[in-house]
Amino acid sequence: MSQPESPTATQPVIILTRPQMGDNIGAAARAMLNFGLTEMRIVDPRDGWPNPRAVAMASGAAGQVLDRARVYPTLAEAMEGVTYAFATTARGREMTKPVFTPATASAHGRAEIEQGGRVAFIFGPERAGLENDDIARANAILTVPVNPDFPSLNLGQAVLLLGYEWTQNRLPPQPMPTARRPAGEVAADRIEIEKLADHYEAKLDEAGYFFPPEKAPPMKLNLRNLWSRMALTRADVQVLHGMLRQLTRR
Repeated sequence: MSQPESPTATQPVIILTRPQMGDNIGAAARAMLNFGLTEMRIVDPRDGWPNPRAVAMASGAAGQVLDRARVYPTLAEAMEGVTYAFATTARGREMTKPVFTPATASAHGRAEIEQGGRVAFIFGPERAGLENDDIARANAILTVPVNPDFPSLNLGQAVLLLGYEWTQNRLPPQPMPTARRPAGEVAADRIEIEKLADHYEAKLDEAGYFFPPEKAPPMKLNLRNLWSRMALTRADVQVLHGMLRQLTRR
């Protein structure tokens, strides 16, 4: 077992139990770092550790999660310091335990941490998921409400979903909403925008704007992108055509 490190008190521990493929461990590391989670514990990985395929899949920055990962022979040992653990499973169980969704589990877990506790989310092997012996060691079950005819999530997806829910109240503000068109105005369609772009491109070409020649393609691409970003109405398009015709009339 590798040497323990000081835990990040406000983060949950992500425990991967008997993962079978290094690629999936790397994908889980990427998903964790997407949402600022860095403490991974791995129980008895099938292909040993360290795993070069995990490193390759982690793709650069997420390798730091793997560098800090701690490996344990059993789930019981991997739960050192944990005061509340959620076992993720899509299947119904006969055990009497509280059942949470990712959203409610995240809220409950944050409350546990605020009281000085340590929270863990336990994920099972890719092929069959957690066994009953694993789930018996958790305080609660975490189940994702998905299509009952196809409830399977791969390991990276499951960790990503949990990470997203965990950081909901810590994410950056949502992008600004786009401006709404005044009532009664009709949005220009893509053909109208395309013709407007053609008109400006042709006149700018005649004026020698696209210079030097080798820079013309990216300049034209940037202009096309500019037009497509604008929330233009049909009236806007007519005004812009008219302005250009007046400027180039002579």
